[in-house]
Amino acid sequence: MLSLADLKKGQKAFVKSFTNEALSSKLIEMGCMPGESIVLSKTAPFGGPLAINIAGYELSLRREEAASVMIELVA
Repeated sequence: MLSLADLKKGQKAFVKSFTNEALSSKLIEMGCMPGESIVLSKTAPFGGPLAINIAGYELSLRREEAASVMIELVA
Protein backbone atom coordinates (compact mmCIF):
# COMPACT_ATOMS: atom_id res chain seq x y z
CA MET A 1 0.00 0.00 0.00
CA LEU A 2 1.18 3.52 -0.78
CA SER A 3 1.35 6.48 1.56
CA LEU A 4 0.51 10.10 0.82
CA ALA A 5 4.24 10.85 0.83
CA ASP A 6 4.59 8.59 -2.26
CA LEU A 7 2.25 10.70 -4.45
CA LYS A 8 3.62 12.74 -7.30
CA LYS A 9 2.38 16.25 -8.10
CA GLY A 10 -1.05 16.14 -9.75
CA GLN A 11 -1.82 12.53 -8.78
CA LYS A 12 -5.22 11.73 -7.31
CA ALA A 13 -5.95 9.19 -4.58
CA PHE A 14 -8.37 8.18 -1.85
CA VAL A 15 -7.48 8.12 1.83
CA LYS A 16 -7.66 4.51 3.08
CA SER A 17 -6.26 4.45 6.64
CA PHE A 18 -3.66 5.81 9.05
CA THR A 19 -0.60 4.25 10.69
CA ASN A 20 -0.22 6.81 13.49
CA GLU A 21 -3.22 6.69 15.83
CA ALA A 22 -2.34 9.92 17.67
CA LEU A 23 -1.96 11.86 14.43
CA SER A 24 -5.05 10.30 12.82
CA SER A 25 -7.49 12.18 15.07
CA LYS A 26 -5.81 15.50 14.18
CA LEU A 27 -5.99 14.68 10.45
CA ILE A 28 -9.63 13.61 10.67
CA GLU A 29 -10.50 16.93 12.36
CA MET A 30 -8.91 18.68 9.37
CA GLY A 31 -11.06 16.72 6.90
CA CYS A 32 -8.56 14.02 5.96
CA MET A 33 -10.95 11.09 6.47
CA PRO A 34 -10.92 7.59 4.99
CA GLY A 35 -12.73 7.62 1.65
CA GLU A 36 -11.95 11.29 0.99
CA SER A 37 -10.51 12.16 -2.43
CA ILE A 38 -7.17 14.02 -2.45
CA VAL A 39 -4.86 15.57 -5.04
CA LEU A 40 -1.21 16.44 -4.41
CA SER A 41 -0.97 20.07 -5.55
CA LYS A 42 2.47 21.27 -4.36
CA THR A 43 5.70 19.90 -2.97
CA ALA A 44 8.43 21.88 -1.24
CA PRO A 45 12.04 21.11 -2.19
CA PHE A 46 14.58 19.33 0.00
CA GLY A 47 12.07 17.19 1.89
CA GLY A 48 9.79 20.07 2.83
CA PRO A 49 6.03 19.88 3.32
CA LEU A 50 3.39 18.73 0.84
CA ALA A 51 0.18 20.58 -0.06
CA ILE A 52 -2.90 18.52 -0.85
CA ASN A 53 -6.36 19.52 -2.01
CA ILE A 54 -8.93 17.80 0.20
CA ALA A 55 -12.52 18.58 1.18
CA GLY A 56 -12.50 21.82 -0.84
CA TYR A 57 -9.36 23.40 0.61
CA GLU A 58 -5.57 23.09 0.56
CA LEU A 59 -3.89 21.36 3.50
CA SER A 60 -0.13 21.37 4.13
CA LEU A 61 1.47 18.37 5.83
CA ARG A 62 5.01 17.53 6.85
CA ARG A 63 6.37 14.53 4.95
CA GLU A 64 6.46 12.49 8.19
CA GLU A 65 2.74 13.19 8.67
CA ALA A 66 2.00 12.37 5.03
CA ALA A 67 3.84 9.05 5.38
CA SER A 68 1.29 7.98 8.02
CA VAL A 69 -1.66 8.40 5.62
CA MET A 70 -2.26 5.26 3.55
CA ILE A 71 -3.84 5.86 0.14
CA GLU A 72 -5.22 4.11 -2.92
CA LEU A 73 -4.47 5.71 -6.29
CA VAL A 74 -7.37 6.69 -8.55
CA ALA A 75 -7.23 4.62 -11.73
